[in-house]
Amino acid sequence: MGNKTNRTERFDTKRSLRKASASGLGNTQGVIVSGGKKYSWSNRMERVEVIRHGIPYNSIEIISERLDRPVKLILSIVGIAQTTYNKKKSEQALLDRRDSELIVLITELIDYGQNVFNDEPEKFQRWLKKPNLSLGGKSPESLLDTTTGIDEVQYCLNRIEYGNFA
Repeated sequence: MGNKTNRTERFDTKRSLRKASASGLGNTQGVIVSGGKKYSWSNRMERVEVIRHGIPYNSIEIISERLDRPVKLILSIVGIAQTTYNKKKSEQALLDRRDSELIVLITELIDYGQNVFNDEPEKFQRWLKKPNLSLGGKSPESLLDTTTGIDEVQYCLNRIEYGNFA
């Protein structure tokens, strides 16, 4: 036999990035348009910067519309009093980091959930309200007040997407 040696080709990072961007990977992961300004991120580090900068109080209304829930419910999820919300919104203030993070994570969850339910928002909204055995009998909506709860709901949606209901 000949002296054939198996050579592994060196990984080309730049080529990999070009290929990923051409295939659509790395496109914007999340977008919030509020107060005429667009807040977008395509990776976790950009998400961190959006959260650190803060997003407008008006984004709570956007979440309310996308979930087809009253603003009052979203305020209770985020933990903001109605009077504080009214005042800060009229001042065009920004949410603090914790509240910005919850809104950003809920936005990503809504996008993912609607995708899992084949872009049928009504089905996703019904699913959010129903008690779920894999969430300890709680409704997914009831867990949106913490990042851990949002992670659990996202994990549940992931199982639905891949057909693993057990």
